[in-house]
Amino acid sequence: MNRSPLFGIALVLLAVACFATLDTITKLVTLTVPVMFALWFRYAFQAVATTVIMWPQRQSSLWATQNLGLQCLRGALLLLTSMLTFFCLTFMPVGEFTAVAMTTPLVVTLLAAWLLKEQVSIWRWLLVAGGFVGTLCIIKPGGDMWNWLLLVPLFQVLAYASFQILTSRMVRTEDPITMHFYTGWVGTALATPPLWFYWQPPQTWQTWMGLVLMGLAGSSGHFFLIHAFRKAPAVALTPIFYAQIGMAILGGWLMFAHLPDSWSIAGMVLIACCGATSTWLAVRQPQQPPLKHGPVL
Repeated sequence: MNRSPLFGIALVLLAVACFATLDTITKLVTLTVPVMFALWFRYAFQAVATTVIMWPQRQSSLWATQNLGLQCLRGALLLLTSMLTFFCLTFMPVGEFTAVAMTTPLVVTLLAAWLLKEQVSIWRWLLVAGGFVGTLCIIKPGGDMWNWLLLVPLFQVLAYASFQILTSRMVRTEDPITMHFYTGWVGTALATPPLWFYWQPPQTWQTWMGLVLMGLAGSSGHFFLIHAFRKAPAVALTPIFYAQIGMAILGGWLMFAHLPDSWSIAGMVLIACCGATSTWLAVRQPQQPPLKHGPVL
């Protein structure tokens, strides 16, 4: 397999642009349809698209897995992450939420030390603390705009970090396309029963277009991300993920005329710097390769 770091970086930029678009359109669509309906449509679109595209090449091998239970658990964790993401976007600006979500790699460090018993240096602990401070700058506990709902993004980060830890174990034996296939169908299966209570199809063609764009953005982002990791090592790609913060700010400004305040900007910069520095430290410790992490919503 040919390795091309520059091509891998370009693919990651395309992926995070798709994910920023997904978050922005999600915030717009959920103004008119229930969150659970939008969530179901997003996963159903991914499931059907993955099956239609990959079935001619893989056929029955598409669902071949060594551990169906872990595939289902991974799909459930990602669905929980997406559900919390969609809910957060109903009351948080896109840029601020994206920045908080970008602390996931730092939380992965904590979970890796706890669950996988990995050795974590003092510098890594300081970077984790810095990312937490950046998060506090964004959610501003005790400020005039403080609301307990602002703690929900922290649960989203914890759920996504758990997803990443599980993914890091499964990629050793599972095919990425198969994992992507199960992610779509497990998410669709789990999101379908609640539709009995939340079934409310869009009333306008604009909302339908928004839902389709959500599906395209999410599926395309995953496609670009899978191929990016095939073209370049994770340590070279991880810092590029933080470009999503800037793209999310741009989306929030274009669609909702919102720009973060100075404290939020400071928090975003701190989170990005701590995350990128953590990756740099990982490069200096090749015996402990970093987990493959990035936006997967």
